[in-house]
Amino acid sequence: MIVRDTFYIDGSWVAPSGSETLEVFDSATEDVFATIPAGTAVDIDRAVEAAARAFPSWSATAPKDRGAFLQKIAEGLTARAGLIADTITKEVGMPRSLTEMLQVALPIGEFSGNAERATTYAWQEEIGNSLVLKEPVGIVGAITPWNFPLYQIALKVAPALAAGCTVVLKPSEVAPINAFILAEVIHEAGLPKGVFNLVTGLGPVVGEAIALHPLVDKVSFTGSTRAGKRVMELCAQSLKRVSLEMGGKSANIILEDADLAAAIPAGVFGCYLNSGQTCSAPTRMLVPRSKLAEIEELARTAAGGFTPGDPSSPTTGLGPLVSEVQRDKVRNYIKTGIKEGATLVTGGPDAPEGLDKGYFIQPTVFSNVTNDMTIAREEIFGPVLSIIPYDTEEEAIAIANDTPYGLSGAVWGGTKEHAIEVAQRLRTGQVDVNGGEFNPLAPFGGYKQSGIGRERGAFGFEEFVEVKSIQR
Repeated sequence: MIVRDTFYIDGSWVAPSGSETLEVFDSATEDVFATIPAGTAVDIDRAVEAAARAFPSWSATAPKDRGAFLQKIAEGLTARAGLIADTITKEVGMPRSLTEMLQVALPIGEFSGNAERATTYAWQEEIGNSLVLKEPVGIVGAITPWNFPLYQIALKVAPALAAGCTVVLKPSEVAPINAFILAEVIHEAGLPKGVFNLVTGLGPVVGEAIALHPLVDKVSFTGSTRAGKRVMELCAQSLKRVSLEMGGKSANIILEDADLAAAIPAGVFGCYLNSGQTCSAPTRMLVPRSKLAEIEELARTAAGGFTPGDPSSPTTGLGPLVSEVQRDKVRNYIKTGIKEGATLVTGGPDAPEGLDKGYFIQPTVFSNVTNDMTIAREEIFGPVLSIIPYDTEEEAIAIANDTPYGLSGAVWGGTKEHAIEVAQRLRTGQVDVNGGEFNPLAPFGGYKQSGIGRERGAFGFEEFVEVKSIQR
């Protein structure tokens, strides 16, 4: 049992203002494996005030020195990579064979990349008779989710610190232990007190206290669209700057001339990665009606390769979902799909055979889905693929864009050039063409109700920068 009973505020581990605690569950066994403090608005006040005291000095620290601190943090995370991977596998359920590569290496890369960016960034430029300065936005409140917990923290904390901001972090209470490990790494790296602060707790309490706090200059939030709207509403009261990375219902368009043997397994893998708990997952597969039967069989076969099981086993392809609440939500979506008339190709709402313990879901594929069905409209956040047939390319593009979301998407075509032409017509923040590789430096964020702003690389860094012009 891991017992965390303090917050990291002003460079020290301090007792919370209250006595309430929250339980953290092992997603594969349903057992409690950790407890954390449930913070209050009083704890946020202390953390924000510490960040405010630290801001003048930290923002004036030479960028290369800030970068040196970030590089130390990257090295500290590297030294604990195995521990962090084990922790996140328990918290989230991602198979251990993938966790170190996706849940640990990517955050390390964010701290290293922003260490370099702090040094190389053009902090000022001449435009006519004006000197244009780039300055840190101020005190940042970071509110992060549970599906890629440390990576989402790094996407906010690393560029904010590199830009000269100070930070108050509220990680997800569902997967918080990795954030405590990060705080230990930051402390050992010698970051000046108050520059980074950690308070855990519930969103309606701690998250709202961050969004409402008068000294917080910017809130960077990742989570559901519903919660993001609430954050934006609260930030509007003081006109805080806000970045929101929220839900998605991404379309994967399989064009008539696509290589189905490559496209369909890749689409299933993208949908099922992290047990479907990925905001950018291509959960709507749009396919030519003439090839529907062939694609159903390819999808059935691909889904059969994702056998649910113990995420600590090197042979497991599909781990559990993160919580009982999430498991029950996904099961209800599967039941709704059946009720609304979609064809169940494989999977279903029942627990996988032999896995009565743990938050497991069968890898599920629906076909003959129409875009007005619930499973095609709402974000499920589980291993559930909806195959939607179309008759023309124009119809496919219209279906893909017929969603309140616009986070991600994919196109598979016989030629890259044609696939790119289709990709350019999708109202979404990023599109993978013919299995294009993940690029951690490319901007990530959405159109419409998927969010505001971008993360990763130079675009993510500039979310934490203000612009000042001095006329001479």
